[in-house]
Amino acid sequence: MSDAQNFLKQINNPFKLRLFLLSKLPSAFFCGVRVLFADEEKCVVTVPYKWFSKNPFKSTYFACHSMAAEMSTGVLAMAHLYKRNPPVSMLVTRVLGDFTKKAVNRTSFTCEDGHRLKEAIEEAIASREGKTITVRSYGRNPEGEIVAQFEITWSFKVKSKS
Repeated sequence: MSDAQNFLKQINNPFKLRLFLLSKLPSAFFCGVRVLFADEEKCVVTVPYKWFSKNPFKSTYFACHSMAAEMSTGVLAMAHLYKRNPPVSMLVTRVLGDFTKKAVNRTSFTCEDGHRLKEAIEEAIASREGKTITVRSYGRNPEGEIVAQFEITWSFKVKSKS
């Protein structure tokens, strides 16, 4: 089993994911953001419409959507970086979101750019220079309608030895 598959096995375990969220991303934990599915190519992250994630306008707060969209891309990047040698840092450098429909129930964000993220990471390692890539995540309601879409720009850079 590859390192990426080992990471994804942990992420796909609901108990281990909740522990990770509680310790590393408590705001996502309390908002109810969860990984529904993840493999090396695709990740689906959900955010519910509930008291902790809604805004005064009776829809899901944009920041909760942003968390779920970013996580759907970040899980894929983390899978390809897990236990890498040399180690590579990752950082969000830009977020662009479009909201097309009022979100009044669970929203599922899907990113299918795992192969592109892996290629960017490999290029950063090979060149020893920073590499940026913009990937997309689409948020859909239970009826399959797009309610939001995000472009997340990630930067990858081989960590310097200090």
